[in-house]
Amino acid sequence: MTIYVDDELIEKVKDYSDIVDIVSDYVQLRRSGANYVGLCPFHNEKSPSFTVSESKQLYHCFGCGEGGDVISFLMKIENLDFIEAVKFLAGKYNIEVQSKRADDRYLKEKERLYLINREAARFFFRNLTNNKRPLEYLYNRQIDSKTIRRFGLGYALNSWDSLHTYLLNKGFKSEEIEKIGLIGRKSGNNGYYDKFRDRIIFPIIDLKSRVIGFGGRVLDDSMPKYLNSSDSLIFNKGNFLYGLNLVNKYSDRKKILLVEGYMDVISLFAAGVNYAVASLGTALTERQAKLLKRFGEEVYICFDSDPAGIKATLRAIDILLKADVKPRIIQLPAGMDPDEYIKKKGIIEFEKLFKKSINHIDYKINLAKSKYDLESIEDKVEFTQEVARILKSLDSPIEQDAYIKKISEDTGISLEAIQAEVRGKGSRNFKSQQRKPKISPVDTKVVSASMKAELDLIILMMEDRDYFDLIEESLDNIDYFTNEDFKSLYQIIKASYNGKTSLDREGVLDLYAKENPDPKILETVRNHQINYQLTRIEEIIGDLINTLKYNKLEKERNKILKQIEVLENKVNRSKEEEVALLNYCLELTRLNKEIKLIRHE
Repeated sequence: MTIYVDDELIEKVKDYSDIVDIVSDYVQLRRSGANYVGLCPFHNEKSPSFTVSESKQLYHCFGCGEGGDVISFLMKIENLDFIEAVKFLAGKYNIEVQSKRADDRYLKEKERLYLINREAARFFFRNLTNNKRPLEYLYNRQIDSKTIRRFGLGYALNSWDSLHTYLLNKGFKSEEIEKIGLIGRKSGNNGYYDKFRDRIIFPIIDLKSRVIGFGGRVLDDSMPKYLNSSDSLIFNKGNFLYGLNLVNKYSDRKKILLVEGYMDVISLFAAGVNYAVASLGTALTERQAKLLKRFGEEVYICFDSDPAGIKATLRAIDILLKADVKPRIIQLPAGMDPDEYIKKKGIIEFEKLFKKSINHIDYKINLAKSKYDLESIEDKVEFTQEVARILKSLDSPIEQDAYIKKISEDTGISLEAIQAEVRGKGSRNFKSQQRKPKISPVDTKVVSASMKAELDLIILMMEDRDYFDLIEESLDNIDYFTNEDFKSLYQIIKASYNGKTSLDREGVLDLYAKENPDPKILETVRNHQINYQLTRIEEIIGDLINTLKYNKLEKERNKILKQIEVLENKVNRSKEEEVALLNYCLELTRLNKEIKLIRHE
């Protein structure tokens, strides 16, 4: 059977595909700023010059000049023709492909539905301009004529059949109009009725400027407050975001703001915020999360501060994290939504909220804190246990330690106790594949973040040769291991892998034991469990090595600070001491810069 590939299918394939996801199957990528970089698969190179832009969905190699979109990448890497590459992506992302026999009927039907929606939008727009009540409603909400035209806002008359009659007169059939969800059948199949009545209408427009659906809002307090088009051949609520067409047209894509409703998007746009979108009457979906990731380098959530808004925020956070997006949350004063806030405070004050935004961990901790009385010992313990569960989701020991220190300060509970709660109970993600004997550790003292990172790296190196190679490549100085026992183990592991793809863990430990009789280290290594996601192992290894580097740099920094303090306290410094003080200050500046880089500040 011949497969039909038209412009719409090509656009859909590009829209659904994630170039980072596709390229990662062939190239080991790492994040560098807003882009990803790796070694070019099309020519030999030692330093990465191959760049992938997630926001632009393009790749380019500065070494050989190859570049293009996701389709051209597949054509080049797999030696496919254009049609084969499109079919490959359609299959990967479960996009329906029509057969040649069905294409004419299918395309004709879709085209008719787009035409119906376009005519309905025109009808609604004329109704709005000719009716004082809905116009005054919008004007009172500071929505001017220019914004009304920009969003194509309209009004559905308080009539049971005005839209149906209008569309019939335009040559469309009732069955077609029903199929797109603008009318419904009366009981007993006795005729049809307009679904949208006496409502402000919000046309939903796709990236090709086609009307794919509608939202409607009542002008009073009657229910339901909002009504949306049902899913159809050309519309799926979970696959699009309201306002995305304007973000695509006007925004620089540095950031994108997720809000709850149509009016939030419109009011923000009218005030000059051209990067806001809203989900279409549903909880955020995985598809919408991918769109947010694609259209904004930074994703912000700004929902209402009521219980429903908090619940929606938490769900959105979880969905975004699954899409590898770490959102920041903007918190509004109680009882306000973005629409109300920007009208009362203006755009300058609204923009300040971005600087005050918090990450998803802080948001969850703040919510937890609001539920407990930290003057009560019982509440203090329950709060700390809840926060510990939140912190278990963090893979970076540096991040965990920073939060543990803050919670210790807030509650008065010791660092060691909170560390034990966070790291000592269960496993959330990845467990070492080898079974270990259930022997109680000899030394139950909680290790520091740096010591834990060193131990994790030792276990990972023994676990898999690929992990060892990755660590060996990234760890350019053995002195980053501050523990002499782990340093010794590292050297034994390195020697044991010589020419081999795997090693005998017990054999390594036996070699270590011959030179180091301390049984505590052996028991610690044998019983240590690591809990990481395999899919993020490269990033995790990078975090662990950064922990080691951070620890070493901090020690160097403390030594420099002591030297500076000694020299600054001297009343009469010699010329040599003045030069030494200057050099120490320069070295301190260098160390501070390196530490900031590691902490991504």
